Amino acid sequence: MNEFEKSGPAVPGAKTADAKTSRTVAAGPAPGPAAPAATVLDVRGLTIRTDQGRALVSDLSFSIGAGSRLGLVGESGSGKSLTALAVLGLLPPGMTASGSVVLAAGADGPGAEVVGASEQRLTGLRGRAATIVFQEPLTALDPLMRIGGQVAGPLRRWRGLRGAALRRAVREALEQVRLPEPDRIIRAYPHEISGGQRQRVALAMALACEPALLIADEPTTALDVTVQSEVLALLDGLVAERHMALLFVSHDLAVVSAVTDHVVVLKDGSAVESGTVDEIVRRPRHPYTRDLVDSARHLESALERIVR
Repeated sequence: MNEFEKSGPAVPGAKTADAKTSRTVAAGPAPGPAAPAATVLDVRGLTIRTDQGRALVSDLSFSIGAGSRLGLVGESGSGKSLTALAVLGLLPPGMTASGSVVLAAGADGPGAEVVGASEQRLTGLRGRAATIVFQEPLTALDPLMRIGGQVAGPLRRWRGLRGAALRRAVREALEQVRLPEPDRIIRAYPHEISGGQRQRVALAMALACEPALLIADEPTTALDVTVQSEVLALLDGLVAERHMALLFVSHDLAVVSAVTDHVVVLKDGSAVESGTVDEIVRRPRHPYTRDLVDSARHLESALERIVR
């Protein structure tokens, strides 16, 4: 048995509305009214509490349509990562969710409720309905299994591939995330490749599921600036190619504004503001949002002075 059979924006990086539109509108005659995008994630009144009753996320609501991109931004402790975990029913022990989280279970079928769902039901949703890329890929990768075997897992499960077809698909998955020397990576263990390469592997595994929704939870925070920029550009392109919806979680407004269309700003577990990237960046209403925008501007100015 072989390896694969074993198992003008004010914020730096922000895009203008025209740049975003050009991703999805093809050249040609002016189209008629667009049909509303199917909803792939609908969150209503989500509240997350500890066993002691303390609310960590309070009455949070938002939705994401097919092919749309939403950013959750806020400082550490704002509840953004807990929200991402709750979407997949992955809250840690000692925490409970209430409200409603509905994931699209299929192209034409009804949505599936995540809150209160059985583990069997959740297992069926994770992967094809939605999947997640974490901040530190070492937490998602098995340190005792070669990379090839780990990428093969979702390809085998969701696409039913075996043998030579599976081996080809694993290599193609690594090539799609721009990993050099894919044959070497296939044979390597997670500790034998760099942090940026591990994050690309985690992204390849997530995309192998062909999800309707990709959740990226601080996917570039642990990387240096150069690698961060490369991974963001890669993520942006791959999501666009596959017409996937994206929920992007970060403390960095500049990063969020570079890859999303709409933003929800979280503070102390509550949404204090939401809107398009352009609205949030150019016309922030809440004092906390204004602080985030000002911080991003000051960082850009400091970097420009250093470069000079």
